Amino acid sequence: MKKLKKILIGTHNQGKFREISNLLSKRIKKISPISLKILSPKETGKSFLANSQLKANYFYKKSKIVSISDDSGLSIDCLNGKPGIFSARWAKKYGNFHKAMKKILYLVNKKNSKKKNKNFKAKFICCLSLKIPNKKIFSVTGTVKGKISSKIIGNKGFGYDPIFIPNKYIVTYGQMNRKKKMLIDHRFLAFKKLKKNLIFKKFFIL
Repeated sequence: MKKLKKILIGTHNQGKFREISNLLSKRIKKISPISLKILSPKETGKSFLANSQLKANYFYKKSKIVSISDDSGLSIDCLNGKPGIFSARWAKKYGNFHKAMKKILYLVNKKNSKKKNKNFKAKFICCLSLKIPNKKIFSVTGTVKGKISSKIIGNKGFGYDPIFIPNKYIVTYGQMNRKKKMLIDHRFLAFKKLKKNLIFKKFFIL
């Protein structure tokens, strides 16, 4: 089993960088592409899997360091899965995540306004990809089901956390403390799968 000494976390999103860093062993040096002045690639994939692999490959090619990247987003049933892989791009389109959340609440309420059986179901999806030197790439997906809240609640977390209530809970991700959220969220579930896969194949212990 190889000991991993350093890893590049392929994201410019500080919230994602912090969450992935906290999942990794404290013995591993975490490197940001920002510190290496590596720009983000264009996300041209048609799925979370395609985009996470695209980013992991890109950051490894640029840095020659073992690279881990995620592609994640919020998928809402009544909006036909939107914003999905365009979750971050919706924030840019509408000005920021707060404005994007307001737009989402408006669209969800509009869709449900005349329906007897209202549908607020949603899920957070995360695909994690790890690129290692021998050209192998490992990818896994974690999903957490839940619903859209009636309003923006909570100032913890990041992104769309304040409008997502996971199943079996009555509070949003945005109301949860960091440690509690980290143990139940989509990124953590994906990471557990990735770690198990790597140990099974005798590569790295993350």
